[in-house]
Amino acid sequence: MRGVNRVMLIGNLGKDPDVQHLEGNIAVAKFPLATTETYKDRTGKLVSQTEWHTVVLWRGLAELAQKYLHKGSLIYVEGRLRTRSWEDKEGNKKFATEVVGDNLIMLDKRGDGHGHMAAIGQDGIEGFASEDVPPPLGESSETLPF
Repeated sequence: MRGVNRVMLIGNLGKDPDVQHLEGNIAVAKFPLATTETYKDRTGKLVSQTEWHTVVLWRGLAELAQKYLHKGSLIYVEGRLRTRSWEDKEGNKKFATEVVGDNLIMLDKRGDGHGHMAAIGQDGIEGFASEDVPPPLGESSETLPF
């Protein structure tokens, strides 16, 4: 049986993407992404728990991230987990688990007050206004047909 290695995250960038160009002018971007879950504990107190993820984007996605993303940007990223290992200067084995993204949706609001999203994937960018997207469950809208 084949396995599934798929990750879907919605979070905020912890800093601007760090973009480097490797041999053959291949772009790679890396940035930390914070995801926060909020829940109530047994006493009813609201508790927030933040996880930090390292996201890596390659080639065209890396260049688009450099152009459009910045610290604080809200994004949806989809990809797979990859764990790398290496030895440090003292000979200790180190590990890093990263999310290698292959799809990205920018969820930030535009400055004019209208929502705007853009999907970035292997085929480039496709933008659409939030009017084209139904409201999240639990939110009302006068434009709904029912």
